[in-house]
Amino acid sequence: MHADFSARLGQAMDKRGLRQADLVRMAANEGVKLGKSQLSQYLSGKTEPRKATLEFLATALGVSAEWLSDGASDAPAPHVLSGATDAPTPPEMRQRETPLASSGNNTKEKESAMPRRQFKKSSKLDNVLYDIRGPVLDEAYRMEDQGIHVLKLNIGNPAPFGFRTPDEVVKDMQDQLTECEGYSNSRGLFSARKAIMQYDQLKGIPNVDVEDIYTGNGASELIQLAMNAFMDEGDEILVPSPDYPLWTACATLAGGTAVHYICDEKANWYPDIEDIRSKVTPRTKGIVVINPNNPTGALYPREVLEQIVDVARENQLVIFADEIYDRLVMDGKQHVSIASLAPDLFCITFNGLSKSHMVAGYRIGWMSLSGNKRVAKDLIDGINMLSNMRLCSNVPAQSIVQTCLGGIQRSQGLLVPGGRIYEQREYVYERLSNMDGVTVTKPEAAFYIFPRLDPDKFHITDDDQFALDLLKDEHVLITAGKGFNWEKPGYFRIVYLPRKHTLHEAMDKLEDFLSYYQQ
Repeated sequence: MHADFSARLGQAMDKRGLRQADLVRMAANEGVKLGKSQLSQYLSGKTEPRKATLEFLATALGVSAEWLSDGASDAPAPHVLSGATDAPTPPEMRQRETPLASSGNNTKEKESAMPRRQFKKSSKLDNVLYDIRGPVLDEAYRMEDQGIHVLKLNIGNPAPFGFRTPDEVVKDMQDQLTECEGYSNSRGLFSARKAIMQYDQLKGIPNVDVEDIYTGNGASELIQLAMNAFMDEGDEILVPSPDYPLWTACATLAGGTAVHYICDEKANWYPDIEDIRSKVTPRTKGIVVINPNNPTGALYPREVLEQIVDVARENQLVIFADEIYDRLVMDGKQHVSIASLAPDLFCITFNGLSKSHMVAGYRIGWMSLSGNKRVAKDLIDGINMLSNMRLCSNVPAQSIVQTCLGGIQRSQGLLVPGGRIYEQREYVYERLSNMDGVTVTKPEAAFYIFPRLDPDKFHITDDDQFALDLLKDEHVLITAGKGFNWEKPGYFRIVYLPRKHTLHEAMDKLEDFLSYYQQ
């Protein structure tokens, strides 16, 4: 029982005089991944650690892993890790902690008496979250370690669900491997950037040359690079809510502040233009537009994008366009690149192959600078500097860009009636729509859906608790809504990549769970 474990954990911490912060620091010193939020989950009885973390906690607290796990034994552990200034260091540890060998007993005694230096995580991480891979996922891993089968609807990673990379792409990479053994230009291979430039031209993105394109280890690396080049302490950038949390995290780590504008559920999850206007201050430097959107699957029409451009134009903002799902659009709709509507503004557009070509593990993405580059000359110098510092991105993955962007886009067959992604979206949307107390907007792109639970029926106040309860009761793993910087409780994201028989089982379990669940 989680409650029994949490009681034993708290008892052992009290006996040793250790606080949560002490254990987190000790874990960092030992190379063990243990965050404060995870430890809080353990102490509150919401979840239990996996085997490796359990063994660390037992050793650090001077108890046996068996006792800590199930109370079976109260025998002490072989030794206790040092790490808290208010906890005594056991004698048997002092010799191990002596940093330098010495033949004199006095020297050893002095060294063992010295306080051990502690290294804390950077305070820049205090306001950073990435709950897509957080405590709920840790609990799922722990359950799997115990042999429990978990239905995973939490991460948009196509490969585990049977989506395969096109054969010609794999063959092209194999054929070019011997030519990819050295660094490339820091921006990327010319052939890759040329293909991206031509793709941008087809999308109507203005004023893009080969030198304006940078390849990266996925778009994620380039988002972090761009935010580091762009943000100063005190700067603000407008970011959608809900968002893909990497944007908020990277802006925060770069020293800036992410100010969230609302996407309106009642308006197909389109950005609320008036809310955007109300959030602009003299410190606002840019705006992020995620289209198609993750986590809602919304596809923004031209008129909405034009209104966002108007706000950016009025306030001289840089536009950051995350368009990684632009080739995964359904229902005969067409994606419009916002940069194509803003030739007079400086825009940075992010894209990649991870989702459209099912090569998430290859790590290949890019960003394109477009529009009025004259106003961003110094910023571009900063981008060049950071790009040069990391030398280059994954060269073998760059070698397939030309193949992927040229010719027939095979993913299109998945997005029409009879195609796997289309049919799985239809199934999940229909099942959710028919569940009592569930409201859902039909996504038009990507492979995510973002349902809402009726607050009067379910009384949800803690999204994480809902996700944990669903996982523990029904062995279904979803991502809580607050993990996408969405403040209203009672929302969650489902990934509809698994095959239909898995989705059928998961929807049955979710429906059964919601028939009795309340917080």
